[in-house]
Amino acid sequence: MEKMTTNEIRKKYLTFFNEKAHLVMDSFPLVPKDDKSLLLINAGMAPLKPYFTGVKVPPSKRVATCQKCIRTGDIDNVGRTKRHATFFEMLGNFSFGDYFKNEIIPWAWEFVTEELKIDKSKLYATVYLEDDEAFDLWKEKTDIDPTHIFRLGKEDNFWEIGVGPCGPCSEIHYYKGTDKITTSEEFVAASDRDEMTEFWNLVFTQFDKDENGVYHPLANPNIDTGMGLERMATIMQGVDSIFEIDILKNILGRVSEVTGRAYGESKEADVSMRIIADHSKSIAFLIGDGVLPSNEGRGYVLRRLLRRAARHGRVLGHEKQFLNRIVDAVMASYGEAYPDLLERREYIEKIVDLEEKKFHETLDAGMELLISFLNETEGDVFSGEHAFKLYDTYGFPLELTEEILDEKGIKLDKEAFKKEMESQRQRARAARGESSYMGSENTGVDVLQEEVVTAFTGYGSLTEEAEILRVYDDEALRETLEEGQEGYVVSDRTPFYAEMGGQVGDVGVISSDVFEALVLDTRKSKNGNTVHKVVVKKGTLSPGAALFTVEANVRKSTERNHTATHLLHKALKMVLGNHVNQAGSIVLPDKLRFDFNHFQPMTKDELKKVEDIVNSEVLMATPVITEVMSMSEAKSSGAMALFDEKYGEEVRVLSVGEFSKELCGGTHVKNSGEIGLFRITSEAGIASGVRRIEAVTGFNAIRLMNERERMLDEVQELVKATKNDIVQKVAQHLQEEKTLQKELDEIRKVQSLSFVDDLLAQKEVLEGMNLVRGEVFQVEASELREITEKVLDKLQSGVVVLGTKGEEKVSFSVMISKDLVKKGLHAGKLIKDVAAIAGGGGGGRPDMAQAGGKNPEKLEEALGKVSELLQSMV
Repeated sequence: MEKMTTNEIRKKYLTFFNEKAHLVMDSFPLVPKDDKSLLLINAGMAPLKPYFTGVKVPPSKRVATCQKCIRTGDIDNVGRTKRHATFFEMLGNFSFGDYFKNEIIPWAWEFVTEELKIDKSKLYATVYLEDDEAFDLWKEKTDIDPTHIFRLGKEDNFWEIGVGPCGPCSEIHYYKGTDKITTSEEFVAASDRDEMTEFWNLVFTQFDKDENGVYHPLANPNIDTGMGLERMATIMQGVDSIFEIDILKNILGRVSEVTGRAYGESKEADVSMRIIADHSKSIAFLIGDGVLPSNEGRGYVLRRLLRRAARHGRVLGHEKQFLNRIVDAVMASYGEAYPDLLERREYIEKIVDLEEKKFHETLDAGMELLISFLNETEGDVFSGEHAFKLYDTYGFPLELTEEILDEKGIKLDKEAFKKEMESQRQRARAARGESSYMGSENTGVDVLQEEVVTAFTGYGSLTEEAEILRVYDDEALRETLEEGQEGYVVSDRTPFYAEMGGQVGDVGVISSDVFEALVLDTRKSKNGNTVHKVVVKKGTLSPGAALFTVEANVRKSTERNHTATHLLHKALKMVLGNHVNQAGSIVLPDKLRFDFNHFQPMTKDELKKVEDIVNSEVLMATPVITEVMSMSEAKSSGAMALFDEKYGEEVRVLSVGEFSKELCGGTHVKNSGEIGLFRITSEAGIASGVRRIEAVTGFNAIRLMNERERMLDEVQELVKATKNDIVQKVAQHLQEEKTLQKELDEIRKVQSLSFVDDLLAQKEVLEGMNLVRGEVFQVEASELREITEKVLDKLQSGVVVLGTKGEEKVSFSVMISKDLVKKGLHAGKLIKDVAAIAGGGGGGRPDMAQAGGKNPEKLEEALGKVSELLQSMV
């Protein structure tokens, strides 16, 4: 056995199966498409599920991949065991109804013994105990030692998830021990001792399990195999742990360099170092595939991993930001296999920097809130709900909460915390929604299961004589659609563009001598059909010849906005920097929406520059050229591609002169001058690190200009100005308002002083403490707090409880001097009870609290209860 690097193993595997007539596909993004059953891709076959079920036609009946995967189910074991990881790579070869056991078993043996040259005496195979076919093939088609083949039960060698496709499997294992293994019991015992490493699982999907538990043979059985790349690398490099393989050692070396801790010196420190190394891989790949930190879904997974890694930096004594230096090592290690990581380096590092900075700020804010919760804690048990709020809302690590509680001799109510966690998981599942076995919902567009190839002719013409091939509704195929009925039409040719790449589908008319139907939308079904959603306006629609006509004005408006989107993308890069990348877009007839990666709001000056750049290109009336070329030619030409899109072998490259060049299959104007005018209507943040611009073009931009002109005329009339002095007049009015506000503030200040004196005159003494309570008339809640503070300043020692009411609400403010807080009084608890009387609630610190209520008529009653409530506290 020759020692191999991880990159060499990956390359050798894909080359081997490419030579076996497999199409080698790039890894799919970690974010699943059209699959609600998964948050993130967690296995090699996951993104290929539509091919296995026939929902989509595979690009080849034989496919091989090295798939990026994320699993967080065992996150607490990461760093503590030799094999657990959140990010890993799965090598796989797949057959969609082509070859089966007879081919894959000898191929697998050939690869591990001849390509990897692993000692045959160290290799063992397991098969499902009832799978005689696989057992015989191992004996007859390979030269494995027959005593090294073991039959195991369903739990070990049968793959199924509920109902649907399933089947037996065969696993290949590497034995690190020295004892002779002669029985299946000894084999299992060696596995339990971690001496037997399973590294390749060959799944034979040959059954369809129904709801009654009956296994029906599939007409076209499939092959789905998975080999853990990291696990194979441990074998090929003669190491015990995935953290000792070359690609991980490089990252661990950077962790050691950054933190100043030597790996191997301390078991506790090693755990933290391994967690940082593993999580940094996940962080880099998740951000690279378009995931952004958030408090839900996959964004929450990323945020949790990033904050967990940052937290373990602190465990190692490193208080400053450091994760980008580790992520840099990840990109250096994986850049050869995944060059897109290097292309997105600046973007990935910016997101990591912002999120890590935010986490350090969160730690400080969390500490303040934790101390507040501790002050409310009675006894020696800390609320699980409070711990969950710190963890979920503020990102405060649970282990840090437990550490601080332990120092104070307080226990955490873990059961309550787990209950809150489970509730959150249920909410997340509900948010993902119900889905089919394959994790995707079928709509009317998807009723037609067969693939029908439709030639798109709409790049050059908006009309086409075509043959209607299929007619159906939301339930099934139909022979006809009658007047007034809605349904779907599939044809051999169409000028209608189906919604893709952010561009909405075309609308228009399909007609013949016997019917006329409006096309309401054009979409792609899950198996690739171009589907026209129609409503029949007259006659009877049925298969046959028809005239397809796209609504020209709608298409033209959409094209203006689509080409403007490309110009906007380039202009944003010029003004803000190369980190800007498209994070989503919608191109409609009346406007365009463009989401992009940026980390702060754009200034008015930046927006103006972007707008000017786009309009300059519009005024240059540059020809818009589309070329079809290979993917490699497109990349060589400098064309931009979207990171979350999968492209075929041939791609369309859209160029607006020398200004912009992008991969795009949409429809566009022939000349940038056709855009007419470009105006930005809004810019806002929609997620951490993602901004959104909305804009209009053509006649919509002119209408916007006219509307703004009309509004300016109205303002001019209101302030009695001419167009030349309107700004001066508005400024004059604002200055006058500012002066009047200042005078009003002075009056209120004098008024508040009189309130203070009046309130102090009502001072009571209760149980030896000063108490001031009363109603303050016609003040805001902020003013009420100021008056409360001034009264307490004059009292020096005492309790102040004030209230004010409006038409539909009441506000309370409570302050208690520090000497009385030490004696057990608590403003937050007091105000909670006071506000409850007035139909409200609230809380706060021991020395200061504010609250509100819905029943202003109860203010006097609430203030009257203060004495009783204070006595119960004392």
